[in-house]
Amino acid sequence: MANGDIRTYYEDGQWKSKVDGSSRAAHVGGTKTEQSAVGRDMARQRGVEHRITRTDGAVTQQNSYGNDPRSSKG
Repeated sequence: MANGDIRTYYEDGQWKSKVDGSSRAAHVGGTKTEQSAVGRDMARQRGVEHRITRTDGAVTQQNSYGNDPRSSKG
């Protein structure tokens, strides 16, 4: 992940959203769905990528909200 991208993940019994490159989570708590919404809003505001992982760390969803290198029609 690039610095500034957002990651929503499960750690120490809690769902968290973190800006990549920071030392700690920006938001903590709630369900996966609630924390995913927080992470998505953070990514949209910053125009960066948002990755959501399962409890085992595998990426389940990845969305980009800006700076896409490929432009496609339709």
